[in-house]
Amino acid sequence: MMYVTRDIRRLTIIAGISLVTIVALAAPVQKSGITLPTVTSWTSFRHDLAQTGVATSSLPNDLDLLWEVSLGDQILATAAIVGDFVYVPCLSGELVCLERRTGARVWGYKSVEKVEKNSFAPGFKSSPTVAGNFIYLGDEDGVLHAIDRQTGKGRWKYATGGEIYSSAAVIDGRVIFGSYDNRLYCLNEADGSLAWQYETQGYVHCAPAVADGVTFIAGCDEHLRVIDIKTGAQKLEMPLETYLIASPALVGDILYVGTYRSEVVAVDWKKKNVVWTYSADDSDHPFHSSAAVTDQLVVVGGGDKLVHAINRLTGQRAWTFATRGKVDSSPVIVGDRVFVGSKDGNLYSLGLVDGKERWKFSAGKPITAGPAVGEGVLVVGSESRDGKVYCFGKK
Repeated sequence: MMYVTRDIRRLTIIAGISLVTIVALAAPVQKSGITLPTVTSWTSFRHDLAQTGVATSSLPNDLDLLWEVSLGDQILATAAIVGDFVYVPCLSGELVCLERRTGARVWGYKSVEKVEKNSFAPGFKSSPTVAGNFIYLGDEDGVLHAIDRQTGKGRWKYATGGEIYSSAAVIDGRVIFGSYDNRLYCLNEADGSLAWQYETQGYVHCAPAVADGVTFIAGCDEHLRVIDIKTGAQKLEMPLETYLIASPALVGDILYVGTYRSEVVAVDWKKKNVVWTYSADDSDHPFHSSAAVTDQLVVVGGGDKLVHAINRLTGQRAWTFATRGKVDSSPVIVGDRVFVGSKDGNLYSLGLVDGKERWKFSAGKPITAGPAVGEGVLVVGSESRDGKVYCFGKK
């Protein structure tokens, strides 16, 4: 397997890091109390199979910084939070398990055991998916890893022909994800064997949404495709006339997704028609962010440095909030608040109804990863070269 040499960005951890960071980088603590995901967990990129980005865990009104740790390289993807543990993917090619209450390091899993001189391990740009006692995560070399939550050891690997940005959907013993080899894959969860694969006409970047026995992908071949989970057969194909990086969110029969044409579209997949199209004022900046969706609103970050809130039924603008950087981070809705990062280096809390700023935390470096909210805390990583991860909650 080849390892792509990157620009030099693996810097040693700078002096002056906090005492909490030092503790977290010390000897691993004993991992105990593994529990299965519950309603308050955050198990995957957009929280649920419908990818709504709506947390089922609450957060305190006033957030405290509980801990921050440095994991050695940039964090580009959303973490997972289940029970007492947080799982953070790093561009260094390491998935790190941290103790939720303290940030102490429990174990680290590397995409490869040994890296050749002047090369780097394949990094993790996708988000981990926790299902039962295992974690599923794809890397830059196109390998999907199944990892034991208790030990941090590998269970099995499956190699595709292209980079994996797509986070996995796990349902009925199947692991479904996309690859840059233009294919959607379905593996058997027990042993990683191939159940089926479906070839598209472009990269499959998005995480697949799942409902009613089918999975949905909308990607770089400018089509919405609906695939039967059991057989891998295509049940529906609909041209969208633009390509997409963002992952679709699903409410009822309607999919909501931002496009490279600086639009957000609502698509009725059963009727095969576009219900509405929302256009940003600046047509030169695509939507990379995946939308969070409630009964009333669709909230999404834009390359135009705005957070957009759209009326879910009409497609009309409800409000926008301006940041000083691109908003590629995928927002999370927690009660009456929206949490989202920006490339201006800030994590924002906005009122869901009016879009007004309620709280802000400055990380000092761009935040591309979407926040994860589970078990009463919010966790987000930044693009700092030493891989800063922050956890907020109530002291």
